[in-house]
Amino acid sequence: MRISTADVDDYSRLIEIWELSVRATHDFLPEEEILALRPLILDQYFDAVELTCARDEADEICGFCGVSDGNIEMLFVAPQARGTGVGRALTEHAVRWQSAMRVDVNEQNVQAIGFYQRMGFAIVGRSPVDGQGKPYPLLHMQLNSLNPSAEG
Repeated sequence: MRISTADVDDYSRLIEIWELSVRATHDFLPEEEILALRPLILDQYFDAVELTCARDEADEICGFCGVSDGNIEMLFVAPQARGTGVGRALTEHAVRWQSAMRVDVNEQNVQAIGFYQRMGFAIVGRSPVDGQGKPYPLLHMQLNSLNPSAEG
């Protein structure tokens, strides 16, 4: 697996991974929310973060991460690549090379919470709504720098 910078030419694959991943992990989101988010992700959010992607042996993108101001703003792995170390590699890269120390996770996304806890993040706060003011509570997590697994 190779971590590289993503660019505009990768956006069609990234949005495909985003949608497949959201459908596999965000069962609390109704269809209309996913459809409303898709153009925002593609047209605004990708450009607002520093994007990296994980490429497999065939050089196909199998996951991506977006970081801004020390926050992991997005981390999505293609469903067929889940459990293969893609998320871990992207998170370790974000921590080591992009100074990512924080992440907000949907409270209903129990798998993601567990993943970030295993990566050394701890819950430090909660918001009753998401970044768009929708009723999807967020847990604010911060890297515990004393955790050896957080250092990669």
